[in-house]
Amino acid sequence: MATDKYPEIDAVIDYIHRNIYDPLPLARLAAYAGYSPFHFTRIFKERIGLPPLYYVSSLRLQKAKDLLLRTNLSVRDIGLEIGQQSLGTFTTRFTERVGVTPSDFRSSTPQADSHFRTLQRLSDWTSGHPVFDQHARIEGTVQAEVPFEGVILIGLFPKPIPEGIPLHGTLLSSLGEFCFTGVKPGTYYLMATSVSWGMQAVDFLLPHNTLRTRSREPIIVQPYSSVPYQQVMLHVPRLDDPPILISLPLLMNRFLSERLQATYS
Repeated sequence: MATDKYPEIDAVIDYIHRNIYDPLPLARLAAYAGYSPFHFTRIFKERIGLPPLYYVSSLRLQKAKDLLLRTNLSVRDIGLEIGQQSLGTFTTRFTERVGVTPSDFRSSTPQADSHFRTLQRLSDWTSGHPVFDQHARIEGTVQAEVPFEGVILIGLFPKPIPEGIPLHGTLLSSLGEFCFTGVKPGTYYLMATSVSWGMQAVDFLLPHNTLRTRSREPIIVQPYSSVPYQQVMLHVPRLDDPPILISLPLLMNRFLSERLQATYS
C-alpha cells in the first residue's frame, strides 16, 4: 500500500497531535476530515491500520510515557491529563500496552541504561540451540535508509502497532538477517525499531526519533505452507507511524535473560 494514499489523513493526524488533551470523539475527527464517521473510519483504518479512536488512545498513552519521565505529576494526575478518570483503568491499560506499570516505567531509567550497556558488551548474540518443529519460519533481512550502528528490536505483533509483548521477538546486533521459528498459524504484523549505540536511556524509553518499520499488510501463516521472505527497511519516523508503546528495555531484559539461560543450559 502506498504511504501517500488518502493524504487528507495526514491533516487529521496533525490535528490529533495538536489537540491530544482535548475530547476527540469520532464525529469531531470525521467532521474535520469532511467525511461521514463511517467513511472516515474506513479510510483511516486503511491508511493507518488502526481505527481512529484506537490510534488516539495510543497517542495518549505515548503522552503518558512522556509525562511520567519528564514531569513530577502523580500517576493519577497523568491519567487525568490523558482523559482517564479512573486510576485503575489507566494503570491497567498502560500496563497491558506498554508492558510495565506506570510507576515501574517512571523508575526504569537506571535499569534501562544497565540493560543497554550490557548489550553493548555482549559478544554472543546467538539464540542458543536451533528450534525445529512443525510450525512456520519467518525469515528476512533488515536494512536501513540511513547509516546505522546499534541494536535492532524486531517482533511479530497481533495488531499493526508495537504494543504489549510481541508474540515472537528478538534483538539483532546489526543490520542483516533475522529468523523467527515455531510461528503458529495466525495473523501477524512485523514491527522493528532501532537504538543507536550513542543513545541515552531516555532516548529509547521515549522512542520518538528511532528508526522504525512496520508491515502495512499482515503476514498470514497457514498450516503446512511457507511464508514469503521479508525485506524490512528501517526509516526515519513518519507522521503516519503508530507510536511505539512497548517498553523497549523490557524487550532488552527478556533477550538478555534468554541469552543467560542458554549459556547455562
